[in-house]
Amino acid sequence: MFGLNKLFKKDNQLKQQILSQLTAFKNSVFPLGIEPQWVNSIETNKTTITVNLTLPFAANAQRHLLSKTLSELVGIQVDVNIKTQLPKHYQYKQIKHIVLVASGKGGVGKSTTAANLALALSAQGAAVGVLDADIYGPSIPSLFGAIDEQPTTQDNKTLNPIIKDDIKIQSIGFLVPADNATVWRGPMASQALNQLLNETKWGELDYLIVDMPPGTGDIQLTMTQKVPASGALIVTTPQDLALLDAQKGIAMFNQVNLPILGLIENMSHYICTHCGGKNHIFGHLGGERLAVRHGVPLLTQIPLNIQIREASEQGQNLLTQHVDIAEHYISCAQTISSMLYYQTLSTPTVDIVITDD
Repeated sequence: MFGLNKLFKKDNQLKQQILSQLTAFKNSVFPLGIEPQWVNSIETNKTTITVNLTLPFAANAQRHLLSKTLSELVGIQVDVNIKTQLPKHYQYKQIKHIVLVASGKGGVGKSTTAANLALALSAQGAAVGVLDADIYGPSIPSLFGAIDEQPTTQDNKTLNPIIKDDIKIQSIGFLVPADNATVWRGPMASQALNQLLNETKWGELDYLIVDMPPGTGDIQLTMTQKVPASGALIVTTPQDLALLDAQKGIAMFNQVNLPILGLIENMSHYICTHCGGKNHIFGHLGGERLAVRHGVPLLTQIPLNIQIREASEQGQNLLTQHVDIAEHYISCAQTISSMLYYQTLSTPTVDIVITDD
């Protein structure tokens, strides 16, 4: 009996040590550590410890880092399992967070970044949708390999989204032939966007990623004034011309009091396939300087990589095809998801009524 009590005591001490280490663990995804209520259970046996967590944001890939860190600290193999369950804090219908991905200008890889961030959030355990807000030049159908898809309807009032890689997507590109031009004035384009958002059966989503068109016109005003978005991401390249337009995008969101979640520097550098050195083709430190100037984080610096281009043009899932380059998007997605969770803790809930005015 004495030996059994000693075993129980040692087991409890080990669990308490694990819990203490989890609380103290901090990085960009866990800026305040791992809260005790996120720990479902700590199971021990002779050779391993299993820690089961339920996180209020999408960060499943953190289990690898947590397992490695805890195993080194306690001297026993620790396996960490993570389940994602966002709080039921809905911003619009059954959508918990709406995130606008903008650039200020075209050609910087904004749509590709939006699509890959959506894939990364989904891979981290979140329910994700993508709305293509670029009425004049929709890219989302091509990026998801769904050019020939057409939405269906069950009641002739609402559209079912197209589902690719477990992501619900909607775009004017599904309703207008790819070789036709959408020649509409601003109000017509804004009305079409409202219909795509309001008349799509999104169901319950953790995140709706909105691929914004370039510029600061009618569609941008529609999305920022009539849609309860959680924040915006600015995509830029290090090039001075791109930074000038990104600056305008930041100024627009500041004017409508929409939080800037951070900057993503796309085509940041090229890694030479022969020597492995970095070549800053479009400039150096541009995104970093812009982020510092506005007091927002530079979330990631995505290299100019042929794998991204090939996957995008072929409508493939980059995360399953090229794991190395996918890490940039996964890391960024985890940080964004964490930021949005902590943002809801400090922001009061506001009911927003969307009208056709």
